[in-house]
Amino acid sequence: MRVACFLAGVVAASAAEVTPVQKVIQLMNGMLEKGKKEKHEEQVQFAAYKQFCDDTSVEKARAIKEASEQIESLEALIGKCEATIEKRTKEIAQLDEDISVYEGDLKATTAVRKMEHNDYQATHKDYTESVDALTAAIAIIKKKAYDRKQAASMLLQVKQDLVPAHARRVLDAFLATTETAEDVGLDVSAPEANAYESHSGGIIDMLEKLKDKFEDERSELEKEESNAKHAHEMLSQDLTNSISTSKEDRHDKAQEKAKTAQREADAKGDLQDTVSSRDSDQEYLDDLNAECKSKSDDFEARQTLRAQEIEAIEKAIEIISSGAVSGAADKHLPSLAQVSLIQLRSKATAPVQAKVAMYLQERAKMLNSRVLSALAVRVSDDPFKQVKKMIKDLIVRLLEEANEEAEQKGWCDTELSTNEQTRKEKTEAVEGLHAEIDETEASIAKLTKELGELSTQIQELDAAVAKATTLRNDEKAKNEETIKDSKEAQVAVEQALQVLKDFYAKAGEATALVQQEPPEIFDKPYQGMGGESGGVIGMLEVIQSDFARLETETKAAESQAQAVYDKFTEDSSVDKAAKQKDVEYKSNKKESESEELLEMKADLESTQKELDAALRYYEKLKPSCVDAGVSYEERVARRKEEIESLQEALRILNGEDIA
Repeated sequence: MRVACFLAGVVAASAAEVTPVQKVIQLMNGMLEKGKKEKHEEQVQFAAYKQFCDDTSVEKARAIKEASEQIESLEALIGKCEATIEKRTKEIAQLDEDISVYEGDLKATTAVRKMEHNDYQATHKDYTESVDALTAAIAIIKKKAYDRKQAASMLLQVKQDLVPAHARRVLDAFLATTETAEDVGLDVSAPEANAYESHSGGIIDMLEKLKDKFEDERSELEKEESNAKHAHEMLSQDLTNSISTSKEDRHDKAQEKAKTAQREADAKGDLQDTVSSRDSDQEYLDDLNAECKSKSDDFEARQTLRAQEIEAIEKAIEIISSGAVSGAADKHLPSLAQVSLIQLRSKATAPVQAKVAMYLQERAKMLNSRVLSALAVRVSDDPFKQVKKMIKDLIVRLLEEANEEAEQKGWCDTELSTNEQTRKEKTEAVEGLHAEIDETEASIAKLTKELGELSTQIQELDAAVAKATTLRNDEKAKNEETIKDSKEAQVAVEQALQVLKDFYAKAGEATALVQQEPPEIFDKPYQGMGGESGGVIGMLEVIQSDFARLETETKAAESQAQAVYDKFTEDSSVDKAAKQKDVEYKSNKKESESEELLEMKADLESTQKELDAALRYYEKLKPSCVDAGVSYEERVARRKEEIESLQEALRILNGEDIA
């Protein structure tokens, strides 16, 4: 009874609704409208995205270009700073050496001056004591009656090494006489007498001369000491000034070196930041271009597919709306529904199984489940008990599959995540190494080209200098020969002029003194070719002045040519030195970058192998871990609904009503 009511309801509902063909046409019209709308929205969305790609690419390219220019500027600044630091280091070392030498000289001259002053003081003391002793001795001896012992005592204070040999002999004789007289007086026991008539005028004169000599020598010693002191003060002042100047110069150069080193460090820091920023921008630009290209290709493919889809739907609507399909459906589809009802009535003998089969068939269509669809067919044909057992077994199997798939999902998630991270890191590393290799190869190629150009320029400089030297030597030899010839020609012309002038002067005088008549054959006295000689002498004088002018002009031209040659060779030498320094710097840089290139290629090969291994492992994971059209969540949800449907079918078979 329930089945009959259910079928009657189905027939009534079918009669109230539109025909299937009309429903299909409505659905296709909805699909057509939705497809056109989504196609237009996708065009608008991609236009905005493409504008973003274009604007960002231009901005990043500009930033990369500016960074590259800044990098070149910073590298040039660093090279200049390094050259300045090297130069200042050498200058500071030389100044340190000069300061050490100056301080050593000052210390040595101070020590020598101290020794000289000590010697002066000792000698000056000897002269002073001797002068004082001589003064006292002279005063004692000048007395008419004097104490000889006292006089001898005074004379003994005179420094013997200061007394000349002849004076020393006189003093020795005087002192001996004094001692003898004293001894004789004691032998005869004469009365002690402290004075007697003096006959010592000669000894006094000698002592006064000796005193004057000591005073003069002492004055000369004082003068020499004053001069030596002045010379020492001048030398010390000069050395002190040199030390002070060198220290100030060293301080200035040390400060400049420190500032240059700081500027170099700042430039290196800026260079590192700029290179990092440029590389980051380049990496972003490469990724952006790749992504924009991928999105553009996807957009073109999607637009083509949408256009084809719209065209197919329009064609299908046209076909379905034609009389051949729509008319036949209106004519024949209702009779098909009646036939289906008759068939359903014929199967009402097993109402529960039919109800379960219909329920499973509906759920299969709803869930797109082949398991439920196959089970629905078997439920309608198999015995009742076998159907229940089959449903229970299927529920158990689905639950086991769910557990196994959950475990597999956890393992796959872990492996895929790890593999994706590895592939991403290695891909970025490979791309970065490719970029670095391309950049380094471009730099090496640029350096090679620049080195070739510098080598060619140096060769051209050498060739130009050699050619200029050859031309200068030839020109100099020619000028020297011209000057020599001009001088010799001037002397020869001068001699010729003198000969002619002397001859015609004598000839004129001799002829003028002749008083006799000339022979009849002569019209007048012969005085030589004086008239013609005037023109010849004038021409010779012009020639002489021309040779003199040629000599002067040649000397001036030689001097100017030599100056030009010297300036050219000096400039060429400076230019060559700069180019050779540049060649040395670029050669070292090329060698360093070549070594770095080999290391980067080795790193690239190793990293590429690791990336290939990660990609191969990913391909192995794909069959079992990567979704093939249906996601894991969708499979879980569908399996859950299948299990619920089977459980519901089991309840129907057990006589429970469908809620």
